[in-house]
Amino acid sequence: MIETAFLALGLVLIVEGLAYALAPSLVEQLLEALRALPETQRRNLGLLALVLGVLMVWIAKTLGG
Repeated sequence: MIETAFLALGLVLIVEGLAYALAPSLVEQLLEALRALPETQRRNLGLLALVLGVLMVWIAKTLGG
């Protein structure tokens, strides 16, 4: 189980790092757009991302055996 957590965290850091390395101005625009959203919409967006992430990890574990 811990290896899955490390794998997931590593993949998140790779994606985050790529975004900041390849398109830092786009990240700034995204943060400004997020600031413009009401707190409830940001919370719902975060919960949706959480659910999708858990679902993707579960599917990956299921397919991987």
